[in-house]
Amino acid sequence: QVQLVESGGGSVQSGGSLRLSCAASGFTYTRYCMGWFRQAPGKEREGVAAIDDDGSTSYADSVKGRFTISQDNTKNTLYLHMKSLKPEDTAMYYCAADWRAWDRCRFDRNFGYWGQGTQVTVSS
Repeated sequence: QVQLVESGGGSVQSGGSLRLSCAASGFTYTRYCMGWFRQAPGKEREGVAAIDDDGSTSYADSVKGRFTISQDNTKNTLYLHMKSLKPEDTAMYYCAADWRAWDRCRFDRNFGYWGQGTQVTVSS
């Protein structure tokens, strides 16, 4: 059974930084995509960043240069390093995972496994 557990959310002032973590268990695909999505109140869920098994990354334009996705395979953990945070980054952030064939991971692709989310609030 695949489990994804996010942590690291919180409240921060505009311009601040946070690091989100996603601990994965039961996920044994050798070819995979993992990603971060977010959903703000009243808005649709949107892809933020993705990374695949060989370390290739993909980002939404709104976060390029500010967010960095990374993974520690020894700890089965996915990270999202966020800096220069803006109030519009306020949202529930979700970790996602899935296997992949030969396609590259895009930040807005479909994922089959999801975590429960962690809240990020950025105040001005």
